Amino acid sequence: MEVKIGVLHTARELVLDSAQTPEQVLTAVTEAIAAGGVLSLLDDKGRRVIVPVAQLAYIEIGEGSNRRVGFGTL
Repeated sequence: MEVKIGVLHTARELVLDSAQTPEQVLTAVTEAIAAGGVLSLLDDKGRRVIVPVAQLAYIEIGEGSNRRVGFGTL
């Protein structure tokens, strides 16, 4: 699953692929916002992404897209 995190005053968004379900990510986001601390998510390679809740602009949770490399026909 793909998670996109928009950070205030930053032109680029954070994008990570996670093995967590959308419900697990939503729960983590909701709890982090309620606590007012930091949002901490784990990607599928075991790396942890930590963002202060005060700096969150948006979070998009969805299915990952298959990235194609090279040339192909449809």
